[in-house]
Amino acid sequence: MRLLIAFTALLTVFASVRSQADDKVTPTGVSLFDGTTLSGWHGRPHLDPDKYADADQATRNQWAAETSKHWTIQDGEIVNDGNGPFLVTDDEYGDIELRLKYKTVPAADSGIYLRGTPQVQIWDFTDESKFSIGANLGSGGLWNNSEGAAGKNPSELADHPLGEWNEFRVIQVGARTTVYLNGKLVVDHAAMENFWNRAKPLAASGPIELQTHGGEIRWKDISVRRIPADEANAILAQKSSEGFETIFDGKTLNGWSGAVDDYEVADGAIRCRDSRGGHLYTDATYDDFAVRLEFQVPPGGNNGLAIRYPGKGDPAYDAFCELQVLDNTSDQYAKLDPRQYHGSAYGIAAAEQGYLREVGAWNFQEVTVVGSHVKVELNGTVILKTDLAEANEFLANREHSGLRLRSGHFGFAGHTDPVKFRNVQIKKLMP
Repeated sequence: MRLLIAFTALLTVFASVRSQADDKVTPTGVSLFDGTTLSGWHGRPHLDPDKYADADQATRNQWAAETSKHWTIQDGEIVNDGNGPFLVTDDEYGDIELRLKYKTVPAADSGIYLRGTPQVQIWDFTDESKFSIGANLGSGGLWNNSEGAAGKNPSELADHPLGEWNEFRVIQVGARTTVYLNGKLVVDHAAMENFWNRAKPLAASGPIELQTHGGEIRWKDISVRRIPADEANAILAQKSSEGFETIFDGKTLNGWSGAVDDYEVADGAIRCRDSRGGHLYTDATYDDFAVRLEFQVPPGGNNGLAIRYPGKGDPAYDAFCELQVLDNTSDQYAKLDPRQYHGSAYGIAAAEQGYLREVGAWNFQEVTVVGSHVKVELNGTVILKTDLAEANEFLANREHSGLRLRSGHFGFAGHTDPVKFRNVQIKKLMP
């Protein structure tokens, strides 16, 4: 079923039409360059996108003048002389497939910012001075990655000779970045970090930026395709899938215990019955594990993932923890404690907000539990990474008696709303 969804999504031409009337839809998405003007683009320096709104008009006019000086159009190509502000899309993008071609000269040092964040690297692969900061000979590496200052190096040299055209295909899903250079996979599903604030995840959306950093560079055939939820979920599901076993057959609640009458199977998903809200949990118990699933939250929906549930009591307090499943956008939840929003270890540790898909869309979530450590990755972005053994402040000062549990059932916490879960898989982890 998932393969069919992904295949259908890949064949779809997306209606992500920008406001400019001269946008052209191509087989790979929407063209971002009409060949004759820089409509849909503006100039700005290396700048935190959150601070761009603070720039006054005089400053923006100065950037525009510098952009006109250093960025030109020649023979249907965008040309930069190696200086000036970066060229930045007016629109912002979340999950995308970006395609473009570039050609550069010796001493090149450029790149492509995604969501306003550096960057997919473009190097002069013949310049040995680049090696001193960890470059791996070629372009396409992910500069901003936890593997070090030089980031995720490309797996192989895929650059064409200097002066020839190169082609990038970049797939961005959540914070996960995949890069093809000249048809070769050089970065596979690596996590891009938030350069501007290391304590926060990569922004959920932001502009695409073409960097200038020394040496002439030319660009053409720039297009972007917004990746819809089903396709993004399929991409996330196929990565690192080894060892996961299905614990919901899509038809019955075989293998599940607890409040089975409070749940039903509908359209291949487990759904909490409206106005019922007992706790549904696996027959099996788990120590350290990873679980991945898709979930759909209706307007105002509330449920939770019971982690190491003992089979009785309230998962939020008597299990190791309950990971909240919630429509964060509902007005009724506007004034919650941060530890009550989606992905949070309820009442203990707050998850980052802003990474849920729109209400009614399917989300993909993976949870990893090792000892007292919990990581929640939502739609490709880590929104919670915490050691619950270090928790010392709790919502309403209420004791969480299950925090020391190191084994228990996995399940759903109920709460009476028709939240749906599907494609539920789990993997036991070795201690």
